[in-house]
Amino acid sequence: MTTDTGTPPHLGCSIGTDGRITFDLPPGSPEGQRLLLRLRPKKGQPEKDLHVLDFEPAGERRRAVLDPHLVLAEGRWDVYLLGEPGAERQRPRPGPRDLRALVDGHRRRRPSPVSVRIPYVTKDGHLAVRAWLRPAHAEAEAVDVTGRSMTVRARLHGASLQEGAVVSLRLRGAGATARTVEPRAEDEGRSLSFTVDYAELAAGTPSGAGVWDVFVRPGAEAPRIRVGRLLDDLADRKEIVVYPPADVGGAALRPYYTVDNDLSVEVSANA
Repeated sequence: MTTDTGTPPHLGCSIGTDGRITFDLPPGSPEGQRLLLRLRPKKGQPEKDLHVLDFEPAGERRRAVLDPHLVLAEGRWDVYLLGEPGAERQRPRPGPRDLRALVDGHRRRRPSPVSVRIPYVTKDGHLAVRAWLRPAHAEAEAVDVTGRSMTVRARLHGASLQEGAVVSLRLRGAGATARTVEPRAEDEGRSLSFTVDYAELAAGTPSGAGVWDVFVRPGAEAPRIRVGRLLDDLADRKEIVVYPPADVGGAALRPYYTVDNDLSVEVSANA
């Protein structure tokens, strides 16, 4: 299942505001191909979640559509082409990707559950889809840092602030160790802002080094909601959006986005 040059065909894609993803094969592609989406398994685990889509004629091209109502579990979905029965699956080369509908995605209100999909190119040059699926989400719309604190503006999707709402920073690997901050509510409880004092956070890190994960608890009895940045066209933020560290009492503190695009604060000893 190759092109005339023996190389895999290019597969373009575009995404709509509703999350619908359209995959396009170039003119001249053989009929009978299907598209396979495979949830990338953890190391040493078998693959379990698979979705197969048919290509349909669309002018000179052939097109497969991933419907927004088809639920994708959270994770990274690799894209393959399937040919004749028994033929080996093939990774297509990425073609043009139209992600314009995602650029201002944080401005659109999302119901629960919050489903996010972003087509992207992997480090080894293959097409994949990054998916998130959460009961609710707190989108970090802005993170302003100074030498003494960080102030975050966020918007809730699938939830709203109620009485007893707090922002909770939890020290990773330290059980129930947490610091709480009172949020400032805006826009009928859907938007909020909060400021984290670096000195207090550094003083609450017993070993002098650690990572604090940021959550919003929208009500006294409500489950925690992770704060992150998911609603735009960046599938991986960690190495792209980088905030400067601040020196506070011999410790360096910096907010950063994790591999899942969630917001955390790293505390480390100054060299």
